[in-house]
Amino acid sequence: MNIIVNGGTRGIGRELVRLFSEDSSNRLIVTGRNETALNSLSAGYLNLKIIQLDLTDYERQSPRFLSEVMSFFDKVDILINMAGLLINKDFADITGKEARAIMETNFFGPAAVIKTLKPFFREGSHIINISSMGGFQGASKYRGLSYYSASKAAIACLTECLAEEFHESGISVNCLAIGAVQTEMVAEAFPGYKAPVQPKEMAEFITGFALTGNKYFNGKILPVAVSNP
Repeated sequence: MNIIVNGGTRGIGRELVRLFSEDSSNRLIVTGRNETALNSLSAGYLNLKIIQLDLTDYERQSPRFLSEVMSFFDKVDILINMAGLLINKDFADITGKEARAIMETNFFGPAAVIKTLKPFFREGSHIINISSMGGFQGASKYRGLSYYSASKAAIACLTECLAEEFHESGISVNCLAIGAVQTEMVAEAFPGYKAPVQPKEMAEFITGFALTGNKYFNGKILPVAVSNP
């Protein structure tokens, strides 16, 4: 399998990389903002290529990203859009720069990555967008997460739209709305909170879903949550 994990340097994304890399028949591309974290990943696996990528600056970086993908893959079987940015601030206090960074990282960037990679998808390819229960319609909402939740709702809606556009090509697009997982991002947003699920456990679920979920689902927004803030 040719797999791209967009945002794989920490938390669930890093665990995904580890799990996929254990199968030597898989080849992986992993993106992330943090060069040091990317380099530590590449040191451990032979079937992995790293690409430093900041989704808040994707338009400028996209030609290099495309060139590096082309040097490693001629097709993409699985794309997982894991990258995320959460800033916990009241709506009235968040700056325009912060709001744009959240939307670029959680929505516009992943959407642009899908557009860039569209020629690489084939019949049977599976795109998985990672949303949040905060962006799941009808789920509990939390103070300070207005832009984050809105950005995750946007990527969920995009999933439904792209599934319709891509289905004639045999490309599946699904979205997982993740609940509370004990990641660095959750710890930063909710100091002292202890989530009921560990990153490795969620990564194991996402790995299995990425490999087989498109046999049963397309265009679906699936809640994956024991609990959520």
